[in-house]
Amino acid sequence: MKIEFVAKPASDAAVLVVLVPQDGKLGARGEALDRSLSGALQRSLSLPRFKGKKGEIADILVPGGTKARRVILLGLGLPKEIDSLSLRESGGALAGHLLAEFEAGATVLVDGVKGGKIDEEEVAGEIALGASLRNYRFDRFLTKPKPDKAPALARLSLVVTKPAAAQKVSGRLQAIANGVNLARDLTNEPPNELYPESFVSRAKALAKLGVKVEALDEKVMAKLGLNALLSVGRGSANPPRLLVLQYMGAPAKKNEGPLAFVGKGVCFDSGGLCIKRSGAMYDMKGDMAGGAAVVGLIRALAERKAKVNVVGVVGLVENMPSGTSFKPGDIVKTLAGRTIEMIDTDAEGRLVLIDALYYTASRFKPKSIVDLATLTYSIQQALGTVFAGIFANNDDLANQLTAAGVAVGERLWRMPLDKGYDEHLESRIADIKHHADDAESGDAPHAAALLKQFVEDRPWAHLDIAGREFAAKDRATCPAGGTGYAVQLLEQFVAKAEDAI
Repeated sequence: MKIEFVAKPASDAAVLVVLVPQDGKLGARGEALDRSLSGALQRSLSLPRFKGKKGEIADILVPGGTKARRVILLGLGLPKEIDSLSLRESGGALAGHLLAEFEAGATVLVDGVKGGKIDEEEVAGEIALGASLRNYRFDRFLTKPKPDKAPALARLSLVVTKPAAAQKVSGRLQAIANGVNLARDLTNEPPNELYPESFVSRAKALAKLGVKVEALDEKVMAKLGLNALLSVGRGSANPPRLLVLQYMGAPAKKNEGPLAFVGKGVCFDSGGLCIKRSGAMYDMKGDMAGGAAVVGLIRALAERKAKVNVVGVVGLVENMPSGTSFKPGDIVKTLAGRTIEMIDTDAEGRLVLIDALYYTASRFKPKSIVDLATLTYSIQQALGTVFAGIFANNDDLANQLTAAGVAVGERLWRMPLDKGYDEHLESRIADIKHHADDAESGDAPHAAALLKQFVEDRPWAHLDIAGREFAAKDRATCPAGGTGYAVQLLEQFVAKAEDAI
């Protein structure tokens, strides 16, 4: 979708959008249009159904006094409650309505909100971001368009006082949209198209944005000793990879490492020899959503030329059953040099992460580490789809990530790290076992208790995002399918860190 910021609407604009706070007070542009329509907008504001709540729509068809065929009133909510997130959601609601009406685009008359805390340029940028996110499509496997589904919006024009200033604000926001949509693409890909080697190929496109891309193959990983990760990938015909992305947008500081993000990249998880039931296997193409979020984040930061140093590491495997698969009871030596006893081959993600985390901590000595993984069913049972779980060994890091999640609508709920969980990971015949004996009770904190032992005491947070990788139905800023969850959250977290530099 082409997004443009202009000083006045085109004379032939077919669809005009007027922003309406819940107090019903039109801005200057809305008032001017209302006068040209002989008060039609003000009369429409008295419609019983339309209150100006966030995302509410009132549609005025073929209004006299304008060449437009329709004018849309878009509710923004109460002025004191309007913020970046609510504007994104209103922009998404607008895009959803335009798509439902098979419109190709619209011209939005942007006014600053009286009594609000966000200026006109940011209002425009956030609405454009929400519309971009809602306009996402994954249709490359369709051989012909579906007649009952509108094509993606082609353009969105936003009328503002200072187009150049609005464009500058929007630069960062559209980079976020591109990062989110890249993560969605990766998550939506069918497993015959996306596997460790092809995932790496997609990530190599980031090199043109200034990202250094490395991919360790199985021979290099074996030489280094990433045996836990390699064990998971042993049963697949598609060999594993360790993807390493480096974006250095700021001068290096002595004794201060980069921010590091580590993603679980299980491109398909059958459960291995502890195979999943068939109904639980379909969505397992999305078991790499944590890794997709890392790649999407790096793209967003590089595209907007963030003044920060960031490393992304993704452990890429397929977990498949075969004669070469790893087995319950196997013991291997991890990259950290500790032996680990395998308990359940369907708890493979933590094995991928412990080697990836130790590799990241020991090689880059980062300022902090955040890992993301669709890791446990138990976090879904505990939190449903309202929150993702966060475990952390550092209160400041946990608070910063939680605040970032609130700001963008990707909320986190802090879960416990406790020595009591460590005791359940003690093995009689190895240094540690990778899973508690009880496969379901408290699995999420047991997994976190394992991971924390491989971060070299760096400030660290683990985001268990299981259940957040797919949307079952259309949402305000996300159509059904892959969500790109946590790209916005992590970009917000990095932006705050960037401000503090």
